Amino acid sequence: MEQTDINNIHLYCSDAMEVYDKWKSPVAIICDGPYGVNGFPGDLVSYNGLAEWYEPHIKKWSEFSTPLTTLWFWCTEVGWATVHPVLEKYGWEYVSCCVWDKGMSHVAGNTNTKTIRHLPVVTEVCVQYVKRPIFTVDEKKMSMKEWLRYEWLRTGLPLSRTNEACGVKNAATRKYFTKCHLWYMPPAEAFEKIASYANEFGDEKEKPYFSINGKTPITKNEWAQMRSKFYCPIGVTNVWQVPQLRGSERLKINQKAIHLNQKPLELIKRTIEMVSDVNDVIWDPFAGLCTTAVASAELGRTCFGAEINPDVYSIGIKRIKSSL
Repeated sequence: MEQTDINNIHLYCSDAMEVYDKWKSPVAIICDGPYGVNGFPGDLVSYNGLAEWYEPHIKKWSEFSTPLTTLWFWCTEVGWATVHPVLEKYGWEYVSCCVWDKGMSHVAGNTNTKTIRHLPVVTEVCVQYVKRPIFTVDEKKMSMKEWLRYEWLRTGLPLSRTNEACGVKNAATRKYFTKCHLWYMPPAEAFEKIASYANEFGDEKEKPYFSINGKTPITKNEWAQMRSKFYCPIGVTNVWQVPQLRGSERLKINQKAIHLNQKPLELIKRTIEMVSDVNDVIWDPFAGLCTTAVASAELGRTCFGAEINPDVYSIGIKRIKSSL
């Protein structure tokens, strides 16, 4: 196993399963692995089996991720649909499906419209997931919504008093403690008020309230870490109309593309910027030509990546060095 460290970029020539334990907890995971289209040596020949292939990796991601972590899952539409139940199984919550529209130019040279039996495909999906926070009480697992209500009811105070705690007329009870689909995670400032009020006026015998360690309540800053970051870029929707790669960004040997599905640096930088800050940790389990590492370096993030193919890994390392 070869390892290369370039500033805050840490890359391994290895199966990612062998090195996850060496990586720091991620704020974002950029997954661009097998699609089940027989696109490269080692890829599955169809989407059948993708769920089983990805499960060990998803299990590892879940082990090292926190509620602060966002996963971007690249795949075909049917490939993603096949893997989605496994992601849910390990606590990943679907947020949004973004579509990369490569445009009509992608059809030229790739599709014989006289023999094709379906519309030309010019898209891939990049699906956003976040890690659901789970709270354990007496070996019972609860969602954040369930745990908030459970903790308040332990105080013996009526739910209406949550409004007094937050200094509002009825929003706290209606949003933060409702059992219906209109539930909303309380912002850190509101949570701090709720926890403080509960521990001041709640039943003395049951204190502390809103605590994980049983000694002190969760702090405002700790509560803020219970939710993934997201910065919505102005003018950007979930349809990304970016042409397929051409020119100098497309890496080739003897005029032949090295990697058939090299992602535009523009798109990878977009996914990283939307869900992380400078110095945050980004994971790339299937690094390929190290586009995520290049993007991370340019954006001031720390990146951990793995690429199993030694030749592709070598080219990716050269690419990073030349970009700095």
